[in-house]
Amino acid sequence: MKFTGAHVSASGGVANAPARAAEIGATAFALFTKNQRQWRAAALTPDVIDAFKAACRQHSFGPGQILPHDSFLINLGHPEPEALEKSRAAFIDELERCAQLGLTLLNFHPGSHLQQISEDACLSRIAESVNIALEKTEGVTAVIENTAGQGSNLGFRFEHLAAIIDQVEDKSRVGVCIDTCHAFAAGYDLRTEADCEKTFAEFDRIVGFEYLRGMHLNDAKSAFASRVDRHHSLGEGNIGFTPFRWIMQQPQFDNIPLILETINPDIWKEEIAWLNAQQTGDALTR
Repeated sequence: MKFTGAHVSASGGVANAPARAAEIGATAFALFTKNQRQWRAAALTPDVIDAFKAACRQHSFGPGQILPHDSFLINLGHPEPEALEKSRAAFIDELERCAQLGLTLLNFHPGSHLQQISEDACLSRIAESVNIALEKTEGVTAVIENTAGQGSNLGFRFEHLAAIIDQVEDKSRVGVCIDTCHAFAAGYDLRTEADCEKTFAEFDRIVGFEYLRGMHLNDAKSAFASRVDRHHSLGEGNIGFTPFRWIMQQPQFDNIPLILETINPDIWKEEIAWLNAQQTGDALTR
């Protein structure tokens, strides 16, 4: 079964997110459990937690259909000790918030070396950060998102993801989210079915589908192998419709959140309907 949705707003409180997802016909959703551009947030109260869980039950969203994202400020590979500790503390807080809400996944960007330490040292630092966070929390899987490789960001090669996983002690609580725009910008072609088969065979060989916990389905304004992160609506960018149709027809992508982060929320309902139609071969209007 495919779970499709979008990264919806939690404005006014996290309990509002499930209804917003249901309004666009989603069977999955992503959200921020706090303001993603601030380090600190008010603690979740019992009333907020209960309201979120009730809304999820009302709209039939289980934990495996929800892929929360952590703050963009966090850098688990930061080369400077003080900033690293601040990021680690914030990441632990994000994991704890997810656990309080009954969620089992937390998506995060791995980190950046900021041109101050080597890639290998940064990858090891990220893994160490994950190990520390997992030791201090329970029940939530840390889901590493591949990146476009913009600036000094790591995670743009499947080998980076594998290197982090290899160094994480509790492999039952680490996973991966593949963003199609990021993969394309990083040099993994997806424009034809043959390209998709080649790219995901490489992913399986290097990382393994057993670690795939979610996907971000985005077309790309950025050029192939440009290392530039610019999302676009499905079929309107440089990737095209083919990989999204292909993904919806492959069993490897069943039972994980397939999340749109495309640029026009006004057409998310249409995009979700189109994705769902691909499973039966009905291409709707596209």
